[in-house]
Amino acid sequence: MLAFGELGAEVDSRPRGSSAQSQSQSQHHYIHSFSNTQHNTQHSSAAIDSSTCDAAKISLQTGHCGHCEALSINVSPQTTRFTALPKDIQQLQKIDPSKLSISKTTTPKELTPPEELVFGRTFTDHMLSLEWTASQGWLPARITPYQNLSLDPATCVFHYAFECFEGMKAYKDSNGQIRLFRPDKNMARFNGSCARIALPTFDGKSLMELISKFVALEERFIPSTRGYSLYLRPTMIGTQRTLGVGPPGSALCFVIASPVGPYYPTGFKAVSLEATDYAVRAWPGGVGDKKLGANYAPCIVPQMQAAGRGFHQNLWLFGEEEYVTEVGTMNLFAAMINKETGKKELLTAPLDGTILEGVTRDSILALARERLEPEGWAVAERKFTMKELADAADEGRMLEVFGSGTAAVVSPVRKISWKGRLVGCGLQEGQEAGPVAQQMKDWIEGIQYGDEEHPWSVKI
Repeated sequence: MLAFGELGAEVDSRPRGSSAQSQSQSQHHYIHSFSNTQHNTQHSSAAIDSSTCDAAKISLQTGHCGHCEALSINVSPQTTRFTALPKDIQQLQKIDPSKLSISKTTTPKELTPPEELVFGRTFTDHMLSLEWTASQGWLPARITPYQNLSLDPATCVFHYAFECFEGMKAYKDSNGQIRLFRPDKNMARFNGSCARIALPTFDGKSLMELISKFVALEERFIPSTRGYSLYLRPTMIGTQRTLGVGPPGSALCFVIASPVGPYYPTGFKAVSLEATDYAVRAWPGGVGDKKLGANYAPCIVPQMQAAGRGFHQNLWLFGEEEYVTEVGTMNLFAAMINKETGKKELLTAPLDGTILEGVTRDSILALARERLEPEGWAVAERKFTMKELADAADEGRMLEVFGSGTAAVVSPVRKISWKGRLVGCGLQEGQEAGPVAQQMKDWIEGIQYGDEEHPWSVKI
């Protein structure tokens, strides 16, 4: 069982020899978000009536912070966000892959036959872990035998949900070469999730180097059969022992791995959805665009309710307009004939803060623009409503609907229950996937398994 650093004791978040003032300054590395004149920092969550945050000394016009070297990472007329690195803690330790220590297990596990793998139930021999403290920064990483964590009952993750994670996979190509798919996108999203809930950020390339070493060590768990992979779960939690509400003074990043089989072992199976307006998954200004554990638990009851009525998943609608956002935990695409232009159009909701910035979503959009637009398709990221989908189905313009995500790549949709009726999604009787979903799955898996050499496929 792993006990991490100061997890069982109060962590002094001040750098050694610092004053209370420098302690306040040292915590400005957390993200500062402004929406009009609203802001949230560890100092205050009240509204301010000027263009400058007195606590952080950050000007909304210039992006300059009196205490920090601030970097604007998202600027819009409504929202300005800053990730700030304070001058007095710039020398805190960063992740250093050269200091990795490896302790191998003395009791290797037996491999589960590929055909018996169940998603998220089987784990590899080892785990990767890194501790962070506000006084020292990132401590040397360790690869140790897979084991339990030891955390005090007062640890802040249990009380205030300081937790975020990523989902990514390692693949083995026909030559036995291990590959990762767009890991830079996962690291960028992971950093954004961490920053949003006051957990420490990190250098993505350094963490990816550590993850690559971890994956290489667990190579025997990656099945060689097409469709199988090693699912990777990087996770960050706040570990300070405190019931006070504030940025954690210590954190733990760990990575575990689970061999997984194909999402559809016997081929595509189109799903049915229930359009859900009685529960809201995400809202503007919230955290629906971040991969936080706290976003997932509230969705289970609506999913169970939909299942009780015979549907596989929820199609999350938002607002009086009933905008289409996500399906279950996946992004959603709709292919239809545009009523005004008569052109084939591939639609997905925009990144407006209410949907997750999916890596597979981004990949489908990029491939569609590169390979479908020359064939006459229009590719759009825009808001669209459930009524638009229903109208397209009623008028014979609906081509297909599918979800996208790491687990399945794509998940075709057969029908959607909405306002007491079933809306068809373009699939014919006996057809389990439309041509666009099938093509996207083939293109993406071809890159993931090395059939097509592509910059997105990173060799280990």
